[in-house]
Amino acid sequence: MSKLKFIQDPNKELQEMLKAAVHFGHNKKKWNPKMRDFLFTTRRGVHIIDLHQTITYLDEALAYLNELAKQGKTILMVSTKQQANPIVTKVAAETKMPFVTFKWIPGLLTNFGTVSQRIAKLKKLKQERDNGEFGKYTKKEAVKLHKLILKLEEALGGVVWCIPRKVVERKTKTGKVYWIVEATDSNSVMAKIRVWGVDK
Repeated sequence: MSKLKFIQDPNKELQEMLKAAVHFGHNKKKWNPKMRDFLFTTRRGVHIIDLHQTITYLDEALAYLNELAKQGKTILMVSTKQQANPIVTKVAAETKMPFVTFKWIPGLLTNFGTVSQRIAKLKKLKQERDNGEFGKYTKKEAVKLHKLILKLEEALGGVVWCIPRKVVERKTKTGKVYWIVEATDSNSVMAKIRVWGVDK
């Protein structure tokens, strides 16, 4: 796995975060009190996040992920937020780690046997397509299979090549970390992960 980049210039990163409006939080009427220590101020009824703390914790997170990678651990990156999906996909490809960016795959953690069957089907269909074996089907059947490949690729493409069965088979021997982007939109994902005894 290639290294995730550490923050080289905090001031530059701070400016880029400001340009991207990362500092804007929720309306002060809709907030979690646990965020109190991470807020800088309030403007026009909206909380402003302390980006200096964000940079510090982000650097710590990157160091932690790099250490896990050195140990050969699998890091599953999860993002169902459209704006973040291209970045998560790019980072996952560069680091050769699994990712989920379309929507959470039901049973990925709790029923991998069924999910693995879908992965096997996707691999088989792609192999048949690439080997020119779709010629044995009618034109209508071939079109349906092409659509099925696209559908399965969209849902499973990020995990089809790098999640071994043993990684998700036993929660006591998983040795994995989940990187969640925009956890507020991924409550169901977080709930499933916590069932497996992982809360990072």
